Amino acid sequence: MARTKEFDPAAALQSALELFWERGYEATSMADLVEHLGVGRASLYATFGSKHDLYLKALDRYDELVGPRLLAELSQPGPALPAVRAVLRRFALEAVGEQRGRGCFVVNVAAELASHDGESARRVLASWDQLETLLAAALTRAQAQGELGPQKEPRALARLLLVLLQGVRLVGKATGDDGRVRDAIAQAESLLG
Repeated sequence: MARTKEFDPAAALQSALELFWERGYEATSMADLVEHLGVGRASLYATFGSKHDLYLKALDRYDELVGPRLLAELSQPGPALPAVRAVLRRFALEAVGEQRGRGCFVVNVAAELASHDGESARRVLASWDQLETLLAAALTRAQAQGELGPQKEPRALARLLLVLLQGVRLVGKATGDDGRVRDAIAQAESLLG
């Protein structure tokens, strides 16, 4: 007879996400995870696989939390440019706000692992592709509604905003320089017209 789990895997995954987000992959040991999650090593391995597997599942969980919010923000009916501007401003506030030291989990993964870990890189790129697609769709809608000039290329503008937003998150995490972040976002908004 199989034993029942003595812990909630969803809660454990959320706790793992929080720990990895705070410390990063390399600085988080399996012993740290066991202690933080309050789950035995054997149970963690049986449920999630290796530390790397758990890390990837935590990254997937983060994307599950963030993706729907962006979709809701950028696909709401009505004028599209105010929604794009609101997303830019939210990213800026998050970059220099109370949790700035943690940064964005996707940006953290990109900086720490993506250059030498194919699975992490694929997930980072998928997350960025999603953001770029959502921005491009909103900008295309804005152009169709006359909010964005016909000379603007929505996909190229979305790529610029994607790169800017990821840079804003990194600058915010590293320095908390709200002046630099604020000026970058203001320039991005001026490109929108």
